[in-house]
Amino acid sequence: MTNFKHILFPVDFSDRCTGAIPFVEAIARHHGAKVTLLSVAHPFYAQGFEGTPIIDPQQMISGVKAELDGWLPGSFSGLQVERVAEYGDPARCVVDFVGDHDVDLVTMPSHGYGPFRQLLLGSVTAKVLHDVHCPVWTTPHTGEPSDREHLVIRKILCAVDTAPSNAALMRAAADLAKGYGASLRLVHAVPGIEAWPERQMDQEFEQTLRENARSAVMELEKAADIDVPVCVGAGTVPDVVREEAVQHGADLVVIGRGALQETMGRLRTHAYGIIRHAPCPVLSF
Repeated sequence: MTNFKHILFPVDFSDRCTGAIPFVEAIARHHGAKVTLLSVAHPFYAQGFEGTPIIDPQQMISGVKAELDGWLPGSFSGLQVERVAEYGDPARCVVDFVGDHDVDLVTMPSHGYGPFRQLLLGSVTAKVLHDVHCPVWTTPHTGEPSDREHLVIRKILCAVDTAPSNAALMRAAADLAKGYGASLRLVHAVPGIEAWPERQMDQEFEQTLRENARSAVMELEKAADIDVPVCVGAGTVPDVVREEAVQHGADLVVIGRGALQETMGRLRTHAYGIIRHAPCPVLSF
């Protein structure tokens, strides 16, 4: 059964980071998890990265630790919390901490701001998604604070491919839904008509793709020993997932990102795209 016992919450003291606190608290309380707040002091160099740090590293760590210790003292009440300050590259520190301290969930804002920033993930979040091997929870990729409408997880949407490995993802999503008493549905995307030359694609062919995909996903359901509704949409993966999440009022989107570790892995673009477009938090395994 999916159960998180040690949650890492990287803290940069931003409004979006503060907005994520109720979600991190809710996840930790539900799972009875320890929460580690990690803040990283950035080195400043006199002459580029080859120069000498302008400020003594230990002094910077002490300053960040003091700020972290005094940061929103009323938060995480009743939870086991550790506050840690480190020095270096933020993404590298997060990845190393996960590997060294048995972290089984990382919770991060995705830092999207304004129309152009909707196209990008924050660099630290992107690196963490790529490099860590534990699940990562991210907030909706918008310029607004996290929407508390999704604080209580009632509906989960799991985006799946037709690869055999997706049976494990389905089981993980089903375990999560059972633990929260939430409903679960699956969504799969097939190429829309606009993705093919007109002479090769028509409505009948699209319908055939949908039916074949539905059959393949239902076979995976059997392998995963689950029986939940399956939605098959036509279009880009991020757009189809977002549309289904909005239509069905999903509080959490679950995705797999195993191919992120492969060179030009197919799921790399899809995982990032889903996170960029999702109207609710995304949990990627």
